Amino acid sequence: MDSSVLDVWKAFVAAPSPSGFEQPVARLYRNYVKPFAHRVTTDVLGNVSAVINPDAPLRFMYAGHMDEVGFIVHHIDDAGFLFFNAIGGTDVATEIGQRVWVHGSEPVLGVIGRKSIQTFQSSDMTQTPTLKDLWIDIGASSREDAEKRIRIGNPVTLAAKFALLGDRLAVGRAFDNKVGLLIGAELVRRLSKDDRVHPDVGFHVLGTVQEEIGSRGAKTAGFNIAPHLALAIDMGVAVDYPRARPEDQGALYLGGGPGISQGANTNPVLFDLLVKTATEAAIPYQQQAVGGTSPTDARVVQELRGGVATGVISVPLRYMHTPSEVVCIDDIQATIELVHEFCCRLRPDMNFTPV
Repeated sequence: MDSSVLDVWKAFVAAPSPSGFEQPVARLYRNYVKPFAHRVTTDVLGNVSAVINPDAPLRFMYAGHMDEVGFIVHHIDDAGFLFFNAIGGTDVATEIGQRVWVHGSEPVLGVIGRKSIQTFQSSDMTQTPTLKDLWIDIGASSREDAEKRIRIGNPVTLAAKFALLGDRLAVGRAFDNKVGLLIGAELVRRLSKDDRVHPDVGFHVLGTVQEEIGSRGAKTAGFNIAPHLALAIDMGVAVDYPRARPEDQGALYLGGGPGISQGANTNPVLFDLLVKTATEAAIPYQQQAVGGTSPTDARVVQELRGGVATGVISVPLRYMHTPSEVVCIDDIQATIELVHEFCCRLRPDMNFTPV
């Protein structure tokens, strides 16, 4: 991965963006794609769309959600401790003792606290804690002291930094789905310079909002765009670590390339074109199968208006929704290559109706 692309990725990861509070990373994405896109828009929910060929009759939609799991402050007690709810699905056990940023008028450092293990009863040793058992300590002496910096409704993100893990892996928070946003940003840059792009195919490359709480952004943005076909690029649960069982959900390994999903949320014509593209361009990929509903933006985009031909591409990820997600840089690069090559092969007379 080029160093400039790596720097963009780091900046995306560093920007806080819990669902409903995506503005910091949305500004970064918007500013990055402006020099390359023919049009850049932001809608009322906060979705950012970078468009190549905005007036083209065939419309392709790329969905890479900008939001991350996080928390929101809902109470401050008399002693100045903060109590909070989750934004999106989270594993409470991974958050105890973690440092966090509470995003008030300025970021305030805090730590997620729980009662000391020395005070545990026997039942505490066997029960999984809930968020009601936790609080955030910002070092305040009272509620009044805390309220000088924090107010109810402030979002919270984990204070986990980006780092390289060996030669080809990276670790950090919010790779789900800042990786998909990065791939979208690179796609816009590449399409703007590639003369293989057909002028009658419009590319709407979105950073969507609120995916972690129900793909609300993709639903509303997709309704406005009315795409004919769409790809959701998200993270997939890797199973290449101890005690993981590929028998449970299928194999997906770091370094094996992106997963191309087949199932009810995947249009079969689009799926075949993705596989053909990867094969002919010698891009590594892994085939996945999802029998039910995809937990991605494709789920809602597929059902818009009269129906949309959708596909799902998953970048393998270890330890999803934890402070230390792990991804392989080679898989990101392969996904960029696959989506770019796929887009360059689209033509306005293509028919994605399965027969």
